[in-house]
Parts: sequence; structure tokens; C-alpha cells
Amino acid sequence: MFGYYNRILTIDLSARSATIEPVADEVLAETFGGKGLATRLLLERNKPGIDPLSPGNHLIFATGSFCAGRIWGASRYGVYTKSPLTGFYAESYSGGKVPEAIDSVGFDAILLTGKSSSPTVLTITPDTVEFHDAGSLWGMDSIAAEVEAVEKYAPNTAGYGKPGAVTIGPAGENMVKFALIANDKWRCAGRTGVGAVMGSKLVKALVFQGDRKRQYFDPAGVAQYAKDFAGKNSQHPGVKAYKAMGTTMMVALMNTAGAFPAKYWSEGSCAHWEKISGEKYHKDHDIKPHACAKCFMACGRLAKIKKGRHTGLEVEGPEYETIYSFGGLCMVDDMAEIAYLNDLCDRLGMDTITAGNLCGLAIEAKARGKIDFVVEYGNVDQIATLVKMISAREGIGDILADGIIPASRAWGLEDIAVHVKGLEPAGYDPRALKGMGLTFGTSPRGACHLRTTFYKPELSGLIPPDQIKDKAAMLIEYEDRLNIFDTLVLCRFYRDLYTWEELEASVYRVTGQPSGKADLQKVARNIVNMTRTFNLQEGLQVEDDRLPRRLHKEVLPTGKSLTSAEMEYMLQDYYRLRGWNTAGIPAQG
Repeated sequence: MFGYYNRILTIDLSARSATIEPVADEVLAETFGGKGLATRLLLERNKPGIDPLSPGNHLIFATGSFCAGRIWGASRYGVYTKSPLTGFYAESYSGGKVPEAIDSVGFDAILLTGKSSSPTVLTITPDTVEFHDAGSLWGMDSIAAEVEAVEKYAPNTAGYGKPGAVTIGPAGENMVKFALIANDKWRCAGRTGVGAVMGSKLVKALVFQGDRKRQYFDPAGVAQYAKDFAGKNSQHPGVKAYKAMGTTMMVALMNTAGAFPAKYWSEGSCAHWEKISGEKYHKDHDIKPHACAKCFMACGRLAKIKKGRHTGLEVEGPEYETIYSFGGLCMVDDMAEIAYLNDLCDRLGMDTITAGNLCGLAIEAKARGKIDFVVEYGNVDQIATLVKMISAREGIGDILADGIIPASRAWGLEDIAVHVKGLEPAGYDPRALKGMGLTFGTSPRGACHLRTTFYKPELSGLIPPDQIKDKAAMLIEYEDRLNIFDTLVLCRFYRDLYTWEELEASVYRVTGQPSGKADLQKVARNIVNMTRTFNLQEGLQVEDDRLPRRLHKEVLPTGKSLTSAEMEYMLQDYYRLRGWNTAGIPAQG
């Protein structure tokens, strides 16, 4: 089928064997590859109720039909599994240059099952899988391991493209339940603990190199489309804003809106926000835009710290979410220190959103006399020590390494812990942006902002943040389109550029498949139902779609609030529009 390889690769780590299987055109037409195909494979091959850290939990890598070609914004890969952090559906995405290397081996999905007998590095080419002893790579930080893995294990066969690797850090080796998978040094498939699953299989790195290219239905049409798309959009105001400031621009915007979570979710802005703003970061340090392959947006911030004790530190970031988690929830008031914590988490291989939330919870635990470990708001050295302890599973770090539900239960702080399904929200307070409350509740992986990015219409005036009626309908429109993004594995920041009409034009030229809005919505809604079915078979209850009571009981200092009745109205409206019953169960099951 045009746009696809019609192949999947299954690697049995226990047997040290690999199998290449065909994928029927009908399956690809129904799922569109990427998230759709991976979710179908999880439903078919994972046993319901399986322990996420057991050998039988599949870890799936997938690129989309737009990857490594002419289409803009598609140098990304997705990782799919059952989450060790939440016990539910896991999806996580990363960009950079490495996705093109993953795509070059020529598979629509790569499945890892079983468990290696010792730490292992895999080399994957279009026709072979090689198993190597990880040796000295085991124990390395994720950045050093990536460099070493490519140097040692890339085959560099004549005619192959550039090699690339994905790795885990010490947190993944120690099965910290929010460990990430890293590539291109600082790019990460960060949320839901996919790195812990990789660590549980004793896989340190996967190295990819090949020469495969996707065949287009209309090659000349794709080339002209890509040229016209860049000409039309490269000077778009949103593109220019991302190139100028990246996601750091959100700090000022969210504080002004009163939706910036601070002091572990007790406030909607922080007094020091100007010190951690994008404007301040760009003024004080050497910051350059940095792009993934085939991207004219260049939202990444390639930074060199010029002041303070971390002078000379080079890092890509921090992104807004890292600034919110450490600068807001933990009240760190210096961007150089947040950049240091960002780099520390990246090297150890753990998600900064969950790490910052857990450090904030620990700060509250100390203040309330629940723990003896000394950690206070704004104290970077104490926070960094705690991060290292989490990665090594030392002391109270071992408790936090299992996530917010076990930690809050152990310390008797379940009434203040903020999460949905065991995943902490990103930096958009739902008491100020009520649609984000519905997003956090209904996202299959937990409190995910990327499932709809619904802060965008609420902040831009498309729908008032306080409006409850008809909010679910607009949110579903966003969710459906962004599920198509994830089947194609497109970058979220192209959401204003790839409208339904643009998706129709691009998908048809690449695949030749019917791709009008109704066709795409049918695919998207099937994916939503598949992820819901996966979660239901893992024990999901309607209560798991609700926000923590704290966010309904506590009003922000600005007076903004989200009542439980408002949340329930939106939730039931969402279920109704999805064709689900009042318990959130799709009609077919």
C-alpha cells in the first residue's frame, strides 16, 4: 500500500529471534499506521491484566506514513505499551533526526516482547536484527549511551543512510515507573514510563540504520504540496512565535491567564514568573532555535548557559512543561537552575513533568511532617538530590520511583495529590481552563495535555474558558484531528497548519486512500474506541476519568474554580457524543 511498508518486525528477546510479518492493506487502511496500528497490535497481542514490567508486555515503536519524506513536521516516532505508572494505555512521542533512521529500516511497527537474559543492545536493519552485550553502556546516562551505541553498533553498510539510536538512562535500568526513552541527546518519549518497560526487558539501546523509503501514490503531487505548504506557512504568526521563543513563551501567557500551577497546585501564578519567562531566558543566555528534520518551525531551544554556577552547560530546553514543573510547582526562580534540572532528568532518563510533580509532593510532605528528608520550595540542591535518589531508588526515592499513587498513599497525602489515572497534569490549571479538566479526565494515558491541546482554543477566544455547555463537542473535534496526527505521527505544533482540509490533501497524495473529513473522523473514532477498550480490559472505571477532589474543593486565589458538577456535565456530554454509555463504555463493548 502506498505510504506504508506493509511489514512489522517482532523481536522475541527471550528467544533472541526476530520475525518479519506482512501487514494487509485492509489493516493499514483501517488504522492508518502509527498509533492506530500500534493500538490494534496491543489489543491483539497483550494479555488483559498483564504486569507492565513482565516479559509479555509488548513495547511497540512506530513511525508514520509521512516520516522521512517530503511532508513537513513528520520526523517523529511513537512508543506504545501498557504503562507501569498507570496500569493503562501508554503512548509517548519524540522528534529529532533519529526518527528518520528508525523509518529507514522499513517497518510500520517494531514490537519487542520477552526479556533478555542480560543487558542488551539491538541493531536493526531492513533484513536483520543483531543482539549485542550492552557491556559498559549499562549504567551510562542516556546521552553518553546514545553516542556509544551508534559508534559501536551501527553497521554502516554501503548505501545505508545515517544511523540513529534510542536509549534509556539509569532510571530506566532501575525501572523507575516514569522513565523515558531518549534520542538526539535531549529529545524524549517522556511520559507514562515507556523507558521502564524497555529497562524491564534489559534493553539499553536500539540502533537503526537502513535504506528503505516509502513509496508515494503521487510523488509529483507530494513534492508540489510540500513546496506550497512551506511557502504558505513558513511565515505564519504561530510559526514565527515558536521559532522566536519556543514553548518558553507559554510562561508569560499562562501566568497572565491565572492558569500556571504553582506551589504544588495551590496557586495559579507565581510572583517570580518573570524570572523564569522565555523573555528572561533568551536575554540572559545564548539561545538558538533548533529544529527536527523536515521542520521550518524550529521550536527547540539549543541553550548555552552564560551566568551562574552552571555557566557553560549546554542543553536543548527547557520546554514550558519543565519550567512549570520545577519553576512553578517547586518554586525554583532561576532559569539556569531549571535548565540544570532539565539536563539532570534527561541524562538520568526520567520525565520532567512527573519528576517535578513528585518533588513538589515531597516538599509538601516535609512541610506537613510526613517525612524526615529535608526538601524545601526553591532549594535546587535538595531537589536535585531527590531526583538522583529517585533514579537510583535510594531512600524515599524508592517510594517516589513508583509514582504518585503509591507515594501519596504511603505518606497519607492522597487528599492533596494531583493526578488522573496516576499521571500528573501538565501546566494548565483546569480551574482556570475548564476544557483542560475534561482533557485530563478523558485522555486514555492519564492527565495528558497533548491529547487535545485544548488550552489553545480556550486561550485564543474560540470558546470561553468558563463555558461548560458545548465544550465537549469542540474538544472531540480537536481530539479526533489530533488522533489522526498520531497515526501519521505528526508534530502537535503543526496543529494550526494541518486543518482537516490539509490532512485530506496530504494523506491522499501520500497513500491514495479516501481522506475526506468524514473518512478521517471514522479512523480517529475507531482509534478512540480501541484505546478505550484497552483501558476497560485493564480495569478502568468511570471514577478514573474524574479529576482529584482537591481541584474541585480548592478555589484558586483568583477565585477561579471547577466544580464537580461542571466536570460531570462535561464528562457525560463527552460520553454521549462518543456514543458511549454513562459509564464510558463504547456501544460495541
